[in-house]
Amino acid sequence: MMTRHRIEAWPVPALAAAAVLTFASWYAEAAETLPFETAAAETARAPLERIYDGTVEAVHQATMSAQTAGRIAEVFFDVDDYVEPGEPIVRFTDVEQQSALRQAKAALEEALAHEKQAEAEFGRAEGLFRSGSSSKREYDQALAARDAAVARVAAARSAVQTTEQQLEYTLVRAPYAGIVTERHVEVGEAVAVGQPLMSGLSLESLRVVINLPQQVAARVREHETAHVLTDEGRVEAQSVTIFPFAHSASNTFTVRIELPDGQFALYPGMFVKVALVIGDAERLLVPTAALLRRSEVTGVYVVSGEGDIRLRQVRAGNTFDDQTEILAGLDAGERVALDPVRAGIYVKSQVVANDED
Repeated sequence: MMTRHRIEAWPVPALAAAAVLTFASWYAEAAETLPFETAAAETARAPLERIYDGTVEAVHQATMSAQTAGRIAEVFFDVDDYVEPGEPIVRFTDVEQQSALRQAKAALEEALAHEKQAEAEFGRAEGLFRSGSSSKREYDQALAARDAAVARVAAARSAVQTTEQQLEYTLVRAPYAGIVTERHVEVGEAVAVGQPLMSGLSLESLRVVINLPQQVAARVREHETAHVLTDEGRVEAQSVTIFPFAHSASNTFTVRIELPDGQFALYPGMFVKVALVIGDAERLLVPTAALLRRSEVTGVYVVSGEGDIRLRQVRAGNTFDDQTEILAGLDAGERVALDPVRAGIYVKSQVVANDED
């Protein structure tokens, strides 16, 4: 008769199943000769943060509008094009502006001729008046004519400057480097002064805007420290600006989080998480380098004083510089391997060695 033997399954967590190693008593001194460094989990005071949702927006965003009337001759860029600062983006027909400039320059030449004539007549009148050959009235008339001619020259020069500026307005240039987000006109379209032409923004200077509950506004104002949580990591804010009034409808304060120059894989309109410091608290910290991440599971290699090395699953919290908070799975004073990859290789090599023995 065949006897069936029942094999019981051991409920071992997925992360620790292949990583638990207990050394024999003859290997108790292994902790002193490990091929990797270790560090102790320590409690320390670290910032206490609250996480809020924010919206990314561009610091520099504008809509270029027409400053002179005319017809669109050329549009040099379209949506999603990158524009360098000072590059032409739209050109108007400039027939009227060129004509007005020629008229203004001709008027200036005429005014200069009249000024020269009036200056000469004033010189003669002044000489006759000093010699007693003419009256004070004739002298005053010549002086007034000279001054009027000088004023007409100044007015003519101003008119030239105005028409030159109007001519310059026919070539619209980008005020700063950025991306075109909207095009409002087409070639051949007649536009008036103030009509929108093209909208754009810069991705180099970004900020995050959040609505902060009034209960924590005062605590945030005390510290004014924030980090934006991105796929590339935590980005420290350059400055935190809290508006001095709350919105009556929502009872929230608007907060602007200025980011350092750079994109950080962020685009205007995106939602992001913002960590605002509201105080500090005791936290259990380990070096971030000690964490081993596999998919959604995080663990550390714990080295005991008896020579045991175990891969233990932990729940990690926030990261502060090169330290990461451990919320569960580790106690203060326990030592962890600073190089989890080398620790894993070492554990496997010891398993193989023990099997051969």
